[in-house]
Amino acid sequence: MEKKLFRSNNKMLAGVCAGIAEFFNLDPTLVRIAYVIVSIFSAGFPGILLYIILMLIMPLQEVN
Repeated sequence: MEKKLFRSNNKMLAGVCAGIAEFFNLDPTLVRIAYVIVSIFSAGFPGILLYIILMLIMPLQEVN
């Protein structure tokens, strides 16, 4: 079965970090913490911009 990257329904904001965590079989909390740390060390703006772009590009996960 082919894995696809979707925004998750387990979301804090838009489900981007949780979708990435589900794709790589990781804990969503760890991905969210890593995202915040990377965003802080990159002066915030690139991280926010990347999140917005991923939010627009990644399709929402279908509810079964």
